[in-house]
Amino acid sequence: MQRLLEGRCTGTPEEFAGKLGISRTSLYETIDELKSRGAPIVYSKSIKTFYYTEPFEISISCYMRPMTFQEEKEFTGGKFFSKILFFRTLGSEISNVSLLC
Repeated sequence: MQRLLEGRCTGTPEEFAGKLGISRTSLYETIDELKSRGAPIVYSKSIKTFYYTEPFEISISCYMRPMTFQEEKEFTGGKFFSKILFFRTLGSEISNVSLLC
């Protein structure tokens, strides 16, 4: 989304939503949320694209912690989780993961 907005190559709302794999309604909800957080996003009918009117950067952080045994049990309905794909640790430290846009 960020690259398309910066590059002024989103296309129409329908095309933009399609590029993101979301509905047009979800696109407008996301744009409204970004605008509420200060993103200067506008749409040009003449060049058929959304774009930023001034530089804007998005920073996303995600905090994760290992699932407890009880959470794992509730999530899987009591079924065994493959320990190859998911593993539980005894600690409950929160890990910081940064996602680049």
